[in-house]
Amino acid sequence: MTSRLVWYVGYGSNLRADRFACYLAGGTPVGATRGYPGCRDTSPPLAARAVEVPGGIYFATESPVWLGGRAFYDPDLPGTTAARAYLVTAAQFADVAAQEMYREPGADLDLTAVLADGRHVLGPGRYETLLRLGEHDGHPALTFTAPWSAADVEHTKPSAAYLTMLATGLAEAHGWAVGRIADYLARGTPFWTAAGIAALISPPVDPTRRS
Repeated sequence: MTSRLVWYVGYGSNLRADRFACYLAGGTPVGATRGYPGCRDTSPPLAARAVEVPGGIYFATESPVWLGGRAFYDPDLPGTTAARAYLVTAAQFADVAAQEMYREPGADLDLTAVLADGRHVLGPGRYETLLRLGEHDGHPALTFTAPWSAADVEHTKPSAAYLTMLATGLAEAHGWAVGRIADYLARGTPFWTAAGIAALISPPVDPTRRS
């Protein structure tokens, strides 16, 4: 199982390739408050692609890395979720999942249940529920999220730094403009307006520049 390939579908800060690289090779992402040990296999993804999956994101709990709400995926929410899929080994996927739970990487995951049933709860942790989101090029697409639904948990405010990370990831992976990114992220949180997010992620205006 460790050598088979899977698409890891990232819908949060791992939309950014350099952020995800820290999970694979180790390191501290820009803007984060902690580093990651990396995977047993530090090889880069074999491929990456922008994808959209049914459902939506919302923000809950409190991230000590970003000092605000974390992004979670709920396949039962209306709309679609913009994500980025990385082709990695099953062992790398397991090590990324461990690091998301602040555990040391090194233990493989038995993916039999999620591949057969589409959903498998490994434990009560915030990113311990595995979901299968179809497949690409013959390899299964997998992600992890919380065991609860968006309606069952208190929503919390994502920090400006976290939203900026997501925004740059969406621009990088999907090529979206500021307005579309702001509208998309605002749908996931009642604590920010689209205008507020747009102001946050828009390039600063140079007062010395003439039009």
